[in-house]
Amino acid sequence: SWNSSVVTPVFAITNARVVLPDRIELGWTVLCRDGRILNAGPAAGVPLPGDALVEDARGALLAPGFVDLHIHGCGEHLVDDGPAALEALSSLLPRYGVTTFLPAVLPRPTGEDALFVAELASARPRGAQVAGLLLEGPFLSITGALPQEALGAPDLRRVRQLKEAAASLPAVFAVSPEFPGLRDLLPEMTGGGIPAFITHTRAGVEDTQTAIELGARHATHFYDVFYAPPETDPGVRPAGAVEAILADERVSVDFIVDGEHVHPVVVKMALRCKGPGRVCLITDANRGAGLPPGRYDFGGRTVEFAHPGAPARFTDEHPELAGGLAGSGLTMDGAVRNAVRLLGVDTAQAIRMASTNPAAVLGLQTETGRIEPGLSADLVLLDDDLTPLKTWVAGKCVYDKAQGLDII
Repeated sequence: SWNSSVVTPVFAITNARVVLPDRIELGWTVLCRDGRILNAGPAAGVPLPGDALVEDARGALLAPGFVDLHIHGCGEHLVDDGPAALEALSSLLPRYGVTTFLPAVLPRPTGEDALFVAELASARPRGAQVAGLLLEGPFLSITGALPQEALGAPDLRRVRQLKEAAASLPAVFAVSPEFPGLRDLLPEMTGGGIPAFITHTRAGVEDTQTAIELGARHATHFYDVFYAPPETDPGVRPAGAVEAILADERVSVDFIVDGEHVHPVVVKMALRCKGPGRVCLITDANRGAGLPPGRYDFGGRTVEFAHPGAPARFTDEHPELAGGLAGSGLTMDGAVRNAVRLLGVDTAQAIRMASTNPAAVLGLQTETGRIEPGLSADLVLLDDDLTPLKTWVAGKCVYDKAQGLDII
């Protein structure tokens, strides 16, 4: 259900440092028409039509728009507040370079969840495109920061109801490999080539490998709420979901790179195991991301951010959870900057982890995530500090920092 209906005049972005998956090319021109990239390359090889609208990048970085695979909210908006909040989130995210996102939906009681998913599917976003709905529950074995409704029952009818409620938006199920009856549910969840995401787990190797075979091909907020199985032989470290995922070349992973959710050495290990194309950045952002540090509501519970880009942590208003992680205050441009700073990767690799790689996770590699002819003109212009200056979705400018506001 990719929205390619936006039609724009022919326009060209000239004098750009264009970010490709493995390098940055200087002095390129990118020509776009009808929401698609028509041509891209050194200026001499990309002739401009006489009526083209020309944007001089003045040497700034031009990257594929960022794709956030896991986000609950940002600013004052939380997906679980309903369609209007989802639309507002769509309008806000381009200021952080996001052109596509997968909003995460908190689990609700049986019966209520399908109705709410149907409401969200009716939203009409005008900024960053909604790639589907990430259902983080009710097919999990460990709640983490999620409500108890995350621990549902192995109900095939419920899976079908949720998929039907999502309508034209793909329903992406987040699952624990050890969840009872998952073998019967996964074929329905992954029908049509939609991946299931592994998360919130204490699974052993066998259950994880079975889930992978049945279509669970991505692990979200990897290492967070990924516990080792119980130790049964003293001194023998048990292998579990983490090891099975790292060992299987078919599985991609994503991380919350804020310096606290996961140690940078873990992300470096994943890059060694997976290579440059199967590690992604996410925000798992909560309401309050991008705003001044302080306290914000998350599904009726209060979370606090200690500093810009910090993790969201439950406050002492919830003694049983106080200090516990509840998503992050990251934005995608912040995640990219952190990847360069904390992981030591170059700019091209950091941006690949925020655009090309996550687009492939969702099967959108022929639509977005790279700057090449035929793909959607989902682009972000960045300054030397990797701060977005301008963002286009399907060739339409949806954010311009110079104007000081979102322009949709």
